[in-house]
Amino acid sequence: MNVVLFILILVALFVLPTIGYYKLFEKAGQPGWKSLIPYYRFYVMCELSKTTLLWFILLFIPVINILAYAGIIINFVKSFGKFQLRQHAGAIVLPFIFISMWGFDPQTKYLGPANSDDFKDKHKALLKKSSGREWTEAIIFAVVAATLIRSFFIEAYTIPTPSMERSLLVGDFLFVSKVNYGPRIPMTPVAFPFAHHTMPLINTKAYWDGIELPYYRLPGLSDVKKGDVVVFNWPMEADSPLLRPVDKRENYIKRCQATPGDTLTIVNAQVYINGKPAPNPPGEQIDYNLQTDGTELNPKVLEDLGITYYEGNPNPTMNAEAAKTLKSYSNIKAVTPMIQPKGVADPQCFAADDNHKWNADNFGPLIVPKKGWTVKLDSLSIPLYKRAIQVYEGNKVTLVGKNGIMINGKAATTYTFKMNYYWMMGDNRHDSLDSRFWGFVPEDHIVGKALFIWMSWDDNGSFLNKIRWNRIFKGIH
Repeated sequence: MNVVLFILILVALFVLPTIGYYKLFEKAGQPGWKSLIPYYRFYVMCELSKTTLLWFILLFIPVINILAYAGIIINFVKSFGKFQLRQHAGAIVLPFIFISMWGFDPQTKYLGPANSDDFKDKHKALLKKSSGREWTEAIIFAVVAATLIRSFFIEAYTIPTPSMERSLLVGDFLFVSKVNYGPRIPMTPVAFPFAHHTMPLINTKAYWDGIELPYYRLPGLSDVKKGDVVVFNWPMEADSPLLRPVDKRENYIKRCQATPGDTLTIVNAQVYINGKPAPNPPGEQIDYNLQTDGTELNPKVLEDLGITYYEGNPNPTMNAEAAKTLKSYSNIKAVTPMIQPKGVADPQCFAADDNHKWNADNFGPLIVPKKGWTVKLDSLSIPLYKRAIQVYEGNKVTLVGKNGIMINGKAATTYTFKMNYYWMMGDNRHDSLDSRFWGFVPEDHIVGKALFIWMSWDDNGSFLNKIRWNRIFKGIH
């Protein structure tokens, strides 16, 4: 069934439009074979419509080429008397219907180059646009341009949870760059503009998953680096009941702690990468056990030191500097970090079992998979990498007996990874659902790099202090 569907899509997207262009080229006095050569077809179309060759050059620039493609097509079909907006939309969106239909329509004739002065004078009445059409075209252009910018360059994002506090606060509005790591080509190309996965108000799907494209990323400015604050699609949704396409899964934001090939270890809440302590983010915080002489702390002190009591947690959360300052107060007896002891397995943690007695504060060592890296498969390694092999890389993993492992029905003692993976953690270490609980983040889930805060809104602030003015246009480190 998949093969039949693929063939039908291939015929619709490539064969039928090509046949239509072949016939239209012949009508314009050009050899039909010229329509069969990729890119050269558009060069000839520019000549037939007298479209400046700058548009043809723009076809070689990613993202911009989408607009250039549309402009060349519109000028070309105008040369055949197709002046209506619906005809232009049909030629761009449904070429397998409109282009092929016009190619065989005896009434469709080549009228001359649409961008020539003679053509514009001769068809002045038909080319004249009503105010309604001008508004419609302007809106369509704005939506298309904004969608391209959002998909390939930069996108707004809101911090919904406290997992990155105090580096990022709930109510921070960020700009996320798609260019830094390379824009990811939309895997679900048919979607409602500006909606992620759900339509507002009506709560229906904002996309059509009838067409899903394979993962591909355009070249970027750099790779994901340790310490980067990264937005990515939530990996655990891959086998949840929702099962949305990768690019439509929930967005998460965390800090990258380990990159492909790194060995990660956490000892008493301190992250180590390849045996060396990783730099701690300035906003990193954990939970503490606080003992006083019986007097309550002044709420202003908590606010000034950035100490937070989260709902359902009786222990305060703060960074090391705040804890140090708090110890100097006369009514404070002790401020002790709440660290889970080494060797005690937390069943909620990733791969925690009798062989891997790991928890959120004492974890690893664990090697982060790298594309091309071959791992030896046995009873110790399969709990660490089974999910990546099966869920993210699309293989069927079967455990046979005590030590037997089969991949796609064949006995396997090793596996070579096809993708790079990353390890993401929140700066609010004891209040963050991150890689310590659900494992690696595949490269195809990476959305972009958080750049700066353009607005920050405090729901708990008073009328005049709803906006956190000191955070506006603040860079993210």
